[in-house]
Amino acid sequence: MNLNNVDNLYDSQPISDILIVDDQPDNLRLLSAFLKAENYNVRKALNADMAFKAIAYAKPDLILLDIQMPETNGYELCRQLKKSSNTQTIPVIFISAKSDVFDKGLAFDVGGVDYIVKPLHELEVIMRVKHQIIIAKQLKLLAKQKQKLAAQNQQIQIEINKRKQLEEKLAQFLTENK
Repeated sequence: MNLNNVDNLYDSQPISDILIVDDQPDNLRLLSAFLKAENYNVRKALNADMAFKAIAYAKPDLILLDIQMPETNGYELCRQLKKSSNTQTIPVIFISAKSDVFDKGLAFDVGGVDYIVKPLHELEVIMRVKHQIIIAKQLKLLAKQKQKLAAQNQQIQIEINKRKQLEEKLAQFLTENK
């Protein structure tokens, strides 16, 4: 089901890189198929160690993260990602068979931006992924604009200071030449 024509806003977005972290190969294949059909670049990791290696190689635009994994579970992996300044801005969507409020709340508490309950439904996965990628891109754009405005404000402040100095010199000159 190709949903790229759902909204012009989505059409204007460049292809994004998504990392799927799940210890179940069938889940990786299913999610990968959903996302590749939408022209996303998809990478897969079976555990936290593989996820960290994939992230070190190339920082993804979004991570789909299973909660129940051996060794390091999804909650702990997300906590570690959010502690690092290099990875803390990567949006994480949790995917789990756990549907109770406690698990969902914990997912958001550790830094997740969304939560999808298994069994997976293609339309839901695609729409949630698209929305989170748009939000992440808008946040990056806002951060760049904030930096640009800060630099412009600094230049304006320098110009104001220069003008004040010139006004003081002019006032002093006029006082001396009366």
